[in-house]
Amino acid sequence: MEIDGRVALVTGAGGGLGAEFVRQLLERGATKVYAAARREIDWEDARVVPLLLDVTVPADIEAAASLASDVDLLLNNAGASGGGSLLTDDLDDIRATFETNVFGPLALTRALAPMLAARGGGAVIDIHSLLSWLTSPGAYAPTKAAFWGITNALRAELASQSTQVLGAHFGYVDTPMIAGLDVAKSAPADIVRRILDALEAGDTEVLADELTAELHAVLPTLTTGALRQ
Repeated sequence: MEIDGRVALVTGAGGGLGAEFVRQLLERGATKVYAAARREIDWEDARVVPLLLDVTVPADIEAAASLASDVDLLLNNAGASGGGSLLTDDLDDIRATFETNVFGPLALTRALAPMLAARGGGAVIDIHSLLSWLTSPGAYAPTKAAFWGITNALRAELASQSTQVLGAHFGYVDTPMIAGLDVAKSAPADIVRRILDALEAGDTEVLADELTAELHAVLPTLTTGALRQ
């Protein structure tokens, strides 16, 4: 889909990657962007509609669907980092990570799918990770694998209403979520540009950095999904 003239809703808009999505969508001609976050943000741009949204709260999702009845593009970007062990972390914390990273975006997609259909199909972008294919201790990697599977299933289901579903995979990005990690990181602007380029090219999946592309190329040769940190 072309972004020019479209209306988008971006979750997790208060973070570094989400804010960059808002900026580049406007730069590409989006007429309105619902910037959804769990805190109030002053965007100082009349084209941005601030939206208080916690994707784990059904009432918030219902309110968002009621307000954003003109949306063409849903960008599921909100996420939680998760803990360090599936064996010892509090089970409620593990459930909360799955609610944010898996069930929340699924619920929002379900709520907005009729609006997308009414406007010709539109598109959904789901933000994944290279950990969709590998694993590490804790809840985060399993949620990304689960969300990738949901994206693939939704793509098949939403095809009947002509909704493009794009899964975006990448590694470390220079955002507040991983500010404490001493690793090489991609610039948010580069990742967002590649994802939006893929959307406008009609792609269904994008490997948005070199590390992810290299990993994807060797996946068939791997004998284990273990990633040591």
